Amino acid sequence: MSSPALQRRLGLRDAVFLGLGSMIGAGVFSAFAPASAAAGSGLLAALAIAAIVAFGNATSTAQLAAVHPTSGGVYAYGRAELGPWWGYAAGWGFVIGKTASCAAMALTAAAYLAPAGWERPVAAVVVVALVTVNLFGITRTALVTRVLVVVVLAVLTVAVISIGAGAASSGDAVGFDEFFEGGVYGTLQAAGLLFFAFAGYARIATLGEEVRDPQRTIPRAIVLAFAGALVTYAVVAVAVLAALGPDGLAASAAPLADAVAQVGATWAVPLVQVGAAAASLGALLALIAGIGRTAFAMAREGDMPRALAAVHPRWHVPHRAELALGAVVVALVLIVDLRGAIGFSSFGVLLYYAVANLAAWRQRGEARRYPRVLQAIGLVGCVVLGFTLPWQAVVAGVGVVAVGLALRAVRVR
Repeated sequence: MSSPALQRRLGLRDAVFLGLGSMIGAGVFSAFAPASAAAGSGLLAALAIAAIVAFGNATSTAQLAAVHPTSGGVYAYGRAELGPWWGYAAGWGFVIGKTASCAAMALTAAAYLAPAGWERPVAAVVVVALVTVNLFGITRTALVTRVLVVVVLAVLTVAVISIGAGAASSGDAVGFDEFFEGGVYGTLQAAGLLFFAFAGYARIATLGEEVRDPQRTIPRAIVLAFAGALVTYAVVAVAVLAALGPDGLAASAAPLADAVAQVGATWAVPLVQVGAAAASLGALLALIAGIGRTAFAMAREGDMPRALAAVHPRWHVPHRAELALGAVVVALVLIVDLRGAIGFSSFGVLLYYAVANLAAWRQRGEARRYPRVLQAIGLVGCVVLGFTLPWQAVVAGVGVVAVGLALRAVRVR
């Protein structure tokens, strides 16, 4: 009996928007403040380091995706190139870490959308609504993501122009002279946290069975989405640092809103809040799609319950995997506050890309698209950034990976 398969319905534009939707919400509205707390004005150096490591990982992922156009992303690539244990470690780290990210994004969206005291119920409703969107097919997911990304980019443009104009007219913009103010360790720790903001291009790879002409489309979409996110992050980071300064940014729960208020553009604060909610919703929507496909791929190989490997006969989505994910995330947002899960999620994603770099390193002949030095940069960067994350994130990440490996060992035996 053949394994269930999904349908190829996404073009290059859809794939790029899904990648951008995954990254921009996670980066601009979630990762800058904790990264600034670690690195101060070294945030810009940390962003550059995170971007270099992320570029190495992006090229590895693109190279692998061209040869293995299937669902599951690095889970599938690791199995094919390195063996089932490597693939499982990548898939487990991705599913567990990104499930926590789903809860964090839902709570972030609810913080902007809900009246005080109603954040958890609204977060649960948001999860149910976006799981429902995903259940109606990947083209619906891509359409909604495209709308949300356009809204977010428009809001960010208005906010950056407002900050620049306000700072120029008042002449009181905060300076930031120390490029490595946080020291080497602080800058590397911030880079590890900011890596969370670049991880969204993994969502493109996890949709490998639903992209038309995947050997050509996926590598191009990964590079384009990465480049778009990098430019956006750099512009916004300079703007908020100039408006708030490193200490103000580190202490801010809503950096962009505080930045426009700081320069006197208070009229733009409600607009920024709408953009933050849209960005969080876009990231959550793409996360649900990506985790669902990875869980589907793992279930198809027996690394998760095989019941999750079902494909809906009409909508052609892994509906059981997405429904199970939705149930877990709803439970999390109602019980636990996971807005501080960035470090834990970053550890899982760095493990995921370390496996990707190892797998891409082994490829030879016509499969190779990029020089091995990029895979070396990606792999070394993943290891270094992983172990300079806050120690709580490292301990939690190692513990969760160990539990996952033990569960597979029991199942195999």
